[in-house]
Amino acid sequence: MAISSRSAVAIHALTMLARWSERTLTSAEIADSLESNPVLVRRILGSLRDAGLVESTEGRGGGWTLARAPRAITLHDAYAAVETGPVLTGHAHPPSRECEVGRNIQALLETEFREAEQAMEERLGRTTIAHLVQRVLDRERELDLQR
Repeated sequence: MAISSRSAVAIHALTMLARWSERTLTSAEIADSLESNPVLVRRILGSLRDAGLVESTEGRGGGWTLARAPRAITLHDAYAAVETGPVLTGHAHPPSRECEVGRNIQALLETEFREAEQAMEERLGRTTIAHLVQRVLDRERELDLQR
């Protein structure tokens, strides 16, 4: 099972937009920070725009900005905007009905996985983009003191 990186990309982009909120950022600038492709970043930003988290302006001087205050955007908002379906899923093929484990494991895993997803969503809902910006700035100050 591969875990998607879309949430990490979305949260990174939102944090950049919050950090440099006095101006718009281009998808290329965000992609440079991610060391990624601007096309991938534009796709993620498009999903964030559809969710009402960012806005874009076209033309000269255009780019991306936050649509809401950083304190009003949670990590769960970013996750929900870009992820489709649950992170944890059951068997790709139905297990054997002839085996007692096979007959019962899917129902048991559904409960466990659903509760795990709920816990993850609750945790992501406690952290805002504003929190991450502050933590980035704090870590930068620590790094400056170490240099």
